[in-house]
Amino acid sequence: MPKRIQFSQTGGPEVLEVVDAAPDEPKEGEVRVKNHAVGLNFIDIYFRTGLYPAPSLPSGLGTEGAGVVDAVGQGVSHLKEGDRVAYALGPLGAYAELHVLPAEKVVKLPEGVAFETAAGCMLKGLTVQYLLRQTYRLQKGETILFHAAAGGVGSIACQWAKAMGVKLIGTVGSKEKAELAKKNGAWATIDYTQENVVERVRELTQGDMVPVVYDSVGKDTWETSLDCLQKRGLMVSFGNASGSVEGVSINILNQKGSLYLTRPSLAGYADSHQRLEQMSGELFEMLESGKLKIDIAQRYPLDKAGEAQAALAERKTTGSTVLLP
Repeated sequence: MPKRIQFSQTGGPEVLEVVDAAPDEPKEGEVRVKNHAVGLNFIDIYFRTGLYPAPSLPSGLGTEGAGVVDAVGQGVSHLKEGDRVAYALGPLGAYAELHVLPAEKVVKLPEGVAFETAAGCMLKGLTVQYLLRQTYRLQKGETILFHAAAGGVGSIACQWAKAMGVKLIGTVGSKEKAELAKKNGAWATIDYTQENVVERVRELTQGDMVPVVYDSVGKDTWETSLDCLQKRGLMVSFGNASGSVEGVSINILNQKGSLYLTRPSLAGYADSHQRLEQMSGELFEMLESGKLKIDIAQRYPLDKAGEAQAALAERKTTGSTVLLP
């Protein structure tokens, strides 16, 4: 019988359990995907710990994967059994051998993009697409600050920014991660364990600071990020790796230079199948052209999902991590 990972209570990695799950038949407008690879993301940890509440318990986990369409519900016209597909959004439950989800959340995967590559970059790659191409439309020659530049999203952002002719300053936590970020195309790196981030940004930009900061760390970097911005700059807070930003008065945006703040999400941008296809198409073009390479640095069997999440939470990973059913 097909296996899935689920949790019946929130907590640490130990709450994840492997269970047998009879395959659901897709309802109208749905498809069932036989996963060949599943993506691991910080948002999965947020659901497991309860930072983001699951709709009900017990709950599946994960929203990203790639595989082959196994069954098709009524009313689905753009997909058929046997199609290679990938997805990044939808109901929790991607940590499984079989996953049923709305067909509108699924896109066809080009032959030139491997399953592991897609599972390792759909959520992260689409995130970078909206961050760099929509939230703030970067222009060639601009300099930006991107936190966690050696992580899964950061590694993609370094490459995409370089392809656009944008100078990305990436923060990292070690010499090894600095080397990785530079290898991926970062213009400069700042080791936050050894250097003052604000001072280094000031030096690197000759006092100009940056028009936009991309921050997925959250609580630990909030004020540092604001201090790196130019007047009327944009703070893009898109994650909470160190915890949520809380207890902040919006007056700080005024005090630090009439700053702008946004808290975007992929779901807020890929909010229709048409937009999802457009964004995915741009991501796939970057992959097929060779401008974007995905480093699948860690692979875990599906039943070791807890170990994989622990490594991610402890910042012991680089690049992308996939689970293999």
